[in-house]
Amino acid sequence: MRSRRLFVLGVSGLLVGCGAHVRPVAPPPAPSYSLPVQPFTGIPSAPVVSLSVDPTTAAIARAEGELSAGERELTLGRHASAREHFDAAVDALLAVPGGARSDARLEAAFDRLIDRISAHEALELRSADGFAESKAEPAAIDNLLAIGSTERSAVPAPTTAELVGADLAKTAHDIPIHVNDKVLSYIELFQGDLRGFMEEGLERGSQYLPMIERVFTSQGLPLDLAYVPLIESAFKPTALSRAKAKGMWQFEAETARDVGLRQNWFLDERSDPEKATRAAGLYLRDLRDMFDGDWNLALAAYNAGQGRVLKAMRLANTGDYWKLTSTSRYLPRETREYVPMILAAVLIARNPSQYGFEIGPVEPLAYDKVVVPDALSLQVVAEWLDVPLERIRSLNPELSRGMTPAARHELKVPVGSAEILERHLAQAGPSVFATLRFHTVKKGETLGAVARQYKLPAAKLAAANDLKPTSRVRPGATLMVPAAPPTLASISRSTKSKPLAVAAARTYRVKPGDTLSSIARQFDLTVPSLKQINKLTSDQIAAGDTLSLRR
Repeated sequence: MRSRRLFVLGVSGLLVGCGAHVRPVAPPPAPSYSLPVQPFTGIPSAPVVSLSVDPTTAAIARAEGELSAGERELTLGRHASAREHFDAAVDALLAVPGGARSDARLEAAFDRLIDRISAHEALELRSADGFAESKAEPAAIDNLLAIGSTERSAVPAPTTAELVGADLAKTAHDIPIHVNDKVLSYIELFQGDLRGFMEEGLERGSQYLPMIERVFTSQGLPLDLAYVPLIESAFKPTALSRAKAKGMWQFEAETARDVGLRQNWFLDERSDPEKATRAAGLYLRDLRDMFDGDWNLALAAYNAGQGRVLKAMRLANTGDYWKLTSTSRYLPRETREYVPMILAAVLIARNPSQYGFEIGPVEPLAYDKVVVPDALSLQVVAEWLDVPLERIRSLNPELSRGMTPAARHELKVPVGSAEILERHLAQAGPSVFATLRFHTVKKGETLGAVARQYKLPAAKLAAANDLKPTSRVRPGATLMVPAAPPTLASISRSTKSKPLAVAAARTYRVKPGDTLSSIARQFDLTVPSLKQINKLTSDQIAAGDTLSLRR
């Protein structure tokens, strides 16, 4: 092994030594080529390839985008906008050629969409469907009469009489103001323990007084009577007494019906400030005539009823209110306290600063009116107008629910917003309006059985008809069955085209019980468009009429 290694080393050393004496050879010259040179014109573009978009994929993507937008609107409390996005999501899938169930992938996406939207409807949207009853406030008259009979000073201070005397010397009144210890003691009570009540009521009433004075002037009534609501309700339109009298003027249900104020599931006109004021004026005028112009007796009858006052006058053999109330034999305590309390309130209200009250200026109530053709959620109106829901409610206290009636109704809206609402109504489809049904009670049916038939809680059906859940219903009675706007779950069961008879129908013969609203919904029209097609100037139709459904 060692000798082989030496051999290798020797050879390598020999080669190195020989290399030192070898002359290097120059490389041959590179060959010369002549190539044609072309100017640079850029990289040629690739041929355009046309990509075919799958309509199912595109439709699903659009639907998911609308669903997400609707869910974002829900988190912001914009229910009407959310519904619009949810409807657009469903429409995106229904618009695919062949319909939403034309292939398995589309059908699965559609079912998922319906499930998610229906869940939102159950949890979120129903809170804004307008079926919940509006809340009332306690009426002032109950507490005032209770406080007045226990805390009123029996002997007023001499300075109070002087104060009132100085006021009467410079302030004109158009009803007789009888000043006695009862009236003076109520002046002191309103200046003392009830000062806060009086200040709040006077300030609230300032917005209604121009309207009340305008109405009473047209009816030939004393303007002093404009302050009766100060005692009755503190000028609260939704005030409700323990005796179930309601509104600023505190009408009981039967009296309200007698003077033409409507009361039904949708509205209670006792809470409409202007309509109730007109009715109160007519009622007070009738009482004035009944009691030969004696406003003390007329006001007593406003509180207790004319029958009771007439009976008291007959038993006491007197037509003098102050003699009639000098004893507890003839009239109830509330009525004996009522008139002096009204007179004290009139004195203070006509000249507040005289009695130590400073009432700041308040803008008179103002609004526009828009005719709404059918039952429409006030939440939708508020979103369309971009105003708080409470603003719409406060302008329309006569609405017993959060929706307009299922018939033509003048809705009050903020000044300057009427045109916006009219534009939205003109563009709205039938689905924006609530669906209402009616059920005739059959023999043996209970409220609970009817509720189960329509898949409603018994409490909701009872509330819709001003009943208790335990109330008995008589055969033949008609129940209003509330139904929220159609759920998207119901749409999923009818995604195929409408029946050909409906789709192709050009005319419709009116049946008993039909309304323009029910016919419009049946044929996917709006009431305004149906009226326009048939050149109708009112909502009145009769069984047997023939309506055109197409132009």
